Amino acid sequence: MIGATMARDLAQDPSLEVVVADLNDAALQALAASTNPPRLTTRQADVSKADVLRNVIADADVVVGAMPSRFGFQTLRAVIEAGKNFVDISFMPEEALELNDLAQARGVTAVVDCGVAPGLANLMIGRSCAMLPHLRRVAFYVGGLPKVRRWPFQYKAPFAPSDVIEEYTRPVRLIEGGNLVVKPALSDPELIDFPGVGTLEAFNTDGLRSLVRTIAAPQMVEKTLRYPGHIELMRVFRETGFFSKEAIQVGPALVRPLDVTSRLLFPAWKLESGEAEFTILRVIVEGSASAGASPVRHAYDLYDETDPVTGTSSMARTTGYPCTIVARLLASGALSIPGVQPPERVAKVTGVYDHIVGELARRGVRVRFSEAAIEDAPRPTAAPKR
Repeated sequence: MIGATMARDLAQDPSLEVVVADLNDAALQALAASTNPPRLTTRQADVSKADVLRNVIADADVVVGAMPSRFGFQTLRAVIEAGKNFVDISFMPEEALELNDLAQARGVTAVVDCGVAPGLANLMIGRSCAMLPHLRRVAFYVGGLPKVRRWPFQYKAPFAPSDVIEEYTRPVRLIEGGNLVVKPALSDPELIDFPGVGTLEAFNTDGLRSLVRTIAAPQMVEKTLRYPGHIELMRVFRETGFFSKEAIQVGPALVRPLDVTSRLLFPAWKLESGEAEFTILRVIVEGSASAGASPVRHAYDLYDETDPVTGTSSMARTTGYPCTIVARLLASGALSIPGVQPPERVAKVTGVYDHIVGELARRGVRVRFSEAAIEDAPRPTAAPKR
């Protein structure tokens, strides 16, 4: 759902030769037929197998990953062991930074979580943290939604539905009072108004990821956005056991509730051909440039819709393009930081953030930035007369 957009973007570059590997031959044929100019070749291969993956990437200068989250970590390890530079969008549950020493030893630059959030949001946070080293708060909110709400889910999945369910079940790491806190997903719901969109509900998800180790903010949280009502429905599913991966006996068969739920939900969550959707991202960083300076708030806002000309989804654009832009930097040698690098560290490289935002704008994906002073306390007002 996103990898094809990434491949088409890379194939537009005459300096690149793009090879796309996938297990699904029909998907490969559809990609090849839709790519203009056709500067890519395809290989049907099960790259979830390390030996197959090593063979596929043997001649590559840069490897770009768009694997489901359950394959993310093993893919990262295999690519690093092969000595190939890597950029990836997998929402892997494992700690990617555990492979940092291996990547440094192999001289590999591996940029992970390089989508929209995590990804572009991390770049924004890294940029602001360099400007405001005395941090007070970091928060970001992200969601991909159909423009038209429809009962009962009021939702369509713009990326792999299995990874959507991960957002509803994976424990959430956040920072409160300078301490790492773990909470359940779908917790701490709040309503937020967005101009032109309306009221959305936000809930905790495990999107901070590397930020809990790389950014020293006393308050830090990431939340996912949905239309109001979706949280409660997903909590009912989760608490009833429909998202469980533990097999249960049903008649003569052992079945995982998650497999049954997925089979039922995924068709209902599929975006119809031509169905409009949008991606929304808001990042807030509060802090000061020095210990005695007045605090300020940095705010980044992104809103993107389905491309009306190509039909490319906003989630594919906002997730895939940061990854392909970084892939070009790796291919050209403009970015070389051996190790496993989350995007907030990449943002520290001079000119990289501006380059990525500029390239996104050239593709029609625009980021708005604003800065404002923070009032620590409201000004006193006169008591009302009686």
